[in-house]
Amino acid sequence: MSETTANRAARPLAGIRVLDFSRILSGPYASMVLADLGAEVTKIESVEKGDETRGFPPFVGDMSHYYIALNRSKKSVSLNLKSPEGVEIARRLAAQSDIVLENFRPGVMDRLGLGYDRLRADNPALVYCSITGFGRNSPHGDKPAFDIVAQALSGVMSVNCEPGQAPTKLGLPLGDLAGSIFSLFGVLAALHERHVTGQGQHVEVAMLDSLIALQGYLSQIYFVTGESPKPVGSQHPSIVPYGSFPTADGHVIVACLTERFWHNFACCLDHEELIADPRFARYEARLANRDQLEPIIHARMIRDSTAYWLDRLTAFDVPNAPILSIGEALEQDHVAAHGLIEEVTHPEIGTLRLVRGPILFDGAGPAPATAPARLGADTGDVLREALGYSEAELRDLQARAIVGGGG
Repeated sequence: MSETTANRAARPLAGIRVLDFSRILSGPYASMVLADLGAEVTKIESVEKGDETRGFPPFVGDMSHYYIALNRSKKSVSLNLKSPEGVEIARRLAAQSDIVLENFRPGVMDRLGLGYDRLRADNPALVYCSITGFGRNSPHGDKPAFDIVAQALSGVMSVNCEPGQAPTKLGLPLGDLAGSIFSLFGVLAALHERHVTGQGQHVEVAMLDSLIALQGYLSQIYFVTGESPKPVGSQHPSIVPYGSFPTADGHVIVACLTERFWHNFACCLDHEELIADPRFARYEARLANRDQLEPIIHARMIRDSTAYWLDRLTAFDVPNAPILSIGEALEQDHVAAHGLIEEVTHPEIGTLRLVRGPILFDGAGPAPATAPARLGADTGDVLREALGYSEAELRDLQARAIVGGGG
């Protein structure tokens, strides 16, 4: 495939304009993915401090790791949305946009004069996406929502621990990410429908709804049995053996999702007799007799090293993996082979390493990223090019703190 074709394939949203009022994680992750897919994303930030994550340590130079992780390939425009002139600038930009994204509490954008009905009056084709913690009709609707709150209310924290231990949040900010990812589904579906109708619509996604939608088989365990799933740590609530097993110097993941893999694993352990043992011969029997089977597995595996078991499990065609740290995961051969890390150059900080998006189009990944912008760095350029402001008008707006500096 030629470079031109690859670049075109990697930018399916080229020509789509996104106006992003969101901050922290759930909205910025979604707008970053849209930027990866070729959309032009303009991030609206407050004049004073910008996105709150700009202040979260640790830093490289004076730029936060958190902001870097979620804001590549976007323009930054700083506006005072508490002023009528700042709101008017935002409205004019929205009138030229295909997508507006926000993640304030319900009602905030309406009070600012930037709600869906107001912006749709100027731009009927606008796809307007609201990510909230709980949505408009929830009894929790007025409460602040953060990732850990959504995780707690979704039930996922209750099973994320070893038996008898205190529940703990997932290491990934999955509440934020779930809302973000489902919002992308909604936005892209609304864009597709707009091609037919010419009309935009209001896409609404709640973080709590999204996490509950991701319960998968856990919800069905409850619906089928009437009992909530119990925590099983790294094991599986209904498949045995499946999870983390101790070795002489660490742990190894083993996943016997099918009977064939169970048979392979029993042979790998030099315990072929377990295959015909009525306590372990079928899924249901192994689940019922988990407390008898797992000690047998532990006693055999703890005699040899992690490296030994990784080689042996692979030789017997048993699904397995080491448990890598974040650093080890990022430096593994798979990541290099897939080109999942790229380097971008920031004008003040220098070289930054970023994780790329995972989607391929005809073999091509996302278009090359640009470094996260300084607060308000693109304000002047955007207002000049998109709205026709003169230099004198920009200086006046900056002097009155309606817009930030830069550009």
